[in-house]
Parts: sequence; C-alpha cells; structure tokens
Amino acid sequence: MTGLRELKKARTKAEIQRQAVRLFADQGYAETTMEQIAAAAEVSPSTVFRYFATKEDLVAFGDFAPLIELFQSQPAQLPPLAALRVAFRTAFASHTSPELLDSQLALVVAVPELWAASLATITARMDLLATAIAHRTGDDADSAEVRTITGAALGVFLAVAFAKRRQPKLDIAAALDESFALLANSDHADRTTAGEPPVD
Repeated sequence: MTGLRELKKARTKAEIQRQAVRLFADQGYAETTMEQIAAAAEVSPSTVFRYFATKEDLVAFGDFAPLIELFQSQPAQLPPLAALRVAFRTAFASHTSPELLDSQLALVVAVPELWAASLATITARMDLLATAIAHRTGDDADSAEVRTITGAALGVFLAVAFAKRRQPKLDIAAALDESFALLANSDHADRTTAGEPPVD
C-alpha cells in the first residue's frame, strides 16, 4: 500500500508540473495562477501548494544528486569532461519525462522571475559539481582547473538552454551530448599535445 501511495503522489506531482509548464508556455508565466494550474491538473489548489510552495518551484530542475552520482560512477581513467558527457547523456536517457525537462529549461532562461529565482540553485549546484570534479582530479575545489571545468560544463548547459529558446524543436539531450563531445575531444587533444597518454 505504501508503494502504491508513493506512486500516486509521484504521478500527481508530475501531472501538476506538466500542466503548469503547459500553461506557462501557452498563456505566460505571470498570467498563470496556481488556481488555474490546479484546475488543469484536476486537483485542489491546496494539493498544488502541498507539492510546490511557489510558482518558481514548478519549473525547478529537480534533484541534482543523481547526475553527480552518475558522474562519480564513471571509470577513473575518463577525464572529467568525458565523464560529464556520459553522466548527462545517461541522466537524460533515464528521465521519466524528457519533454517536460526540455520545456522547463526553456522557460527558466526565458522568464526573468524564474531566472532570478534559479540563481541560488545554480550556484549551489556549481559547488556540488566542483566538489565532485575535485574528487576525481585530486585538485582543490577552488583550483583554476576545477573552476574552469565546472564553468565550461555550466556554460554548455546554459548555452543549450538559450538555444532551445530560439529553436523550440532542438533536442536538448542531443545538443548537450554534442557540446560535451566537443569539449571532451578538445581536452583529449590538449592532453595528447602535452605528452600525456590519450584516454580512450
């Protein structure tokens, strides 16, 4: 019974979020009320607030921990950028609703209120990623190398999100994979030029 109850809660939460993103896209973020979202999801407003305290929470990117775990689980011989590429690709492939994630990313960069509300979350996730990269490379989390790799990863993510805003049909997962492949190949070339052994 506990498992069924949790499954029902997860489905309700996902449907509320799906309807919210649809309404935001159709009629605008500012123009959409929590009451309208509740009606579209066929739940009460109190149910919406039980899962999402604010409208901003409705388009939050979700839990970042699984991506970090995927990154940490990659083979030790993979350079950080190559490991990040695999982690992002796997995370998108296993996401229960990729189209919802695509819409969330496009909305966050398009709506000033959402962008402002996301800054604290983005900063916290940069710190988590920097710590994970530092653990892989053996460097300090505040080192230039870790800072650069973290910044490159975030830059790719944001660049693809902005591109999605301009190109609604863009496949975010494929675009991210392509960008991380370019970065990973660049890192591979730099290591080879420097005399370091190449990583397959």
